[in-house]
Amino acid sequence: MLKVLQNRTYRALFSAQVIALVGTGLLTVALGLLAYDLAGARAGAVLGAAYAIKMVADVGLAPVAAALVVRLPRGAVLIGADLVRAGVALCLPFIDAVWEVYVLIFVLQAASATFTPAFQAAIPDVLPDEADYTRALSLSRLAYDLENLVSPALAGALLTVMSYHWLFLGTVIGFLGSAALVLCVTLPLVAEAQTRPFIERLTRGAWIYLNTPRLRGLLALNLVAAAAGAFVLVDTVVIVRAGYGLGDVAVATALASFGAGSMAAALLLPMLLARLRDRLVMLGAGIALTLVTLGHAGFLLAESPLRWTGFLSVWALTGALYAAILTPSGRLLRRSAHSEDRGAVFSAQFALSHACWLLTYPIAGWLGAAAGLGPAQAVLGLLAVLGLVLAVRLWPDSAADAVPHTHPDLPADHPHLRTHPGTGNRHAHAFVIDDEHRVWPTQG
Repeated sequence: MLKVLQNRTYRALFSAQVIALVGTGLLTVALGLLAYDLAGARAGAVLGAAYAIKMVADVGLAPVAAALVVRLPRGAVLIGADLVRAGVALCLPFIDAVWEVYVLIFVLQAASATFTPAFQAAIPDVLPDEADYTRALSLSRLAYDLENLVSPALAGALLTVMSYHWLFLGTVIGFLGSAALVLCVTLPLVAEAQTRPFIERLTRGAWIYLNTPRLRGLLALNLVAAAAGAFVLVDTVVIVRAGYGLGDVAVATALASFGAGSMAAALLLPMLLARLRDRLVMLGAGIALTLVTLGHAGFLLAESPLRWTGFLSVWALTGALYAAILTPSGRLLRRSAHSEDRGAVFSAQFALSHACWLLTYPIAGWLGAAAGLGPAQAVLGLLAVLGLVLAVRLWPDSAADAVPHTHPDLPADHPHLRTHPGTGNRHAHAFVIDDEHRVWPTQG
């Protein structure tokens, strides 16, 4: 897997991702402590509102940002977003009102909603070979999981010798380091895109996404992953503290089990995807994750909790299946758009997948608090069933890459027909939604 790091440009981008993730992890810890300083016992409500603002920004701003920066150099977009994020982190230690937290979090997430899809869309052009790109996706998954383990430990060590305000400086250093690494490399140029009206640029990613069967299936599988993942991220602390009567170390152990399962899957996926189709791997993981979620909900509803080791095993399995759904998603996005449209499609995935989390987080949190953990996980399990059924229907097994189709609206000498000759104007090639292919053939 590490062979892919021999590519100098990718090595710099991956290093930028890792440094920025560590900075973001320090920010998460520091933000919680800042919220407690500002609001005391209401800190939970402040953080809940801040994370809701974060999700709304992710859903609403990613397509807007992609439409605004489509003609700008990739490197400039990434560096500019990092500098904005560093500026926000630099301001956070000096605020003294809750509303200022909300404003700065919105600005920070607006920059992240610009950075993340642009970064993800650049990697397929840096690594055009699909096997290399798959390794990069697994490395990215590993980086996210390691960040969840390393950043809290690093923050804890730093807090023994300094005030939490200094953690924000670590975040600033992380974002500035990311910008410096991007500055050191030359990113591949995006193919010249046709000049389009802003509204068309704004909606183009979603139009391509929602007209591509495999991506509609991916959106449904995002719902499955979000249903299981939201319960883990929101309710693990409640299960461990209230259900098992254990302390903070046990909470960290449970979350580490989830992360370890995800990391194990990320290590195995390149080998697995070299032998099996994405659809089989992702749907298989979706089925298994839904069954695990419903099965654990049954134990909670019966008020018969698993043994502690069994619970950790379930969390590790949940993490592995969660990663098996999400890690290959970049492969589907890569093959579903031309280079000039890839940024818009990755932005659509960023926004639509976060919309799934915007639905599942409140169910895990509010319903869990109001009705109990069993009913909350049962509802999330049923939501996963819905996502799974939709995925099977929306991503049929017959949705191959090369699709026979006709172009009755194109003249015989059109460049597209000359590039892909066939019988009359009927031919087959790797099909993506674009200006010549506005509807997937299986839709009529």
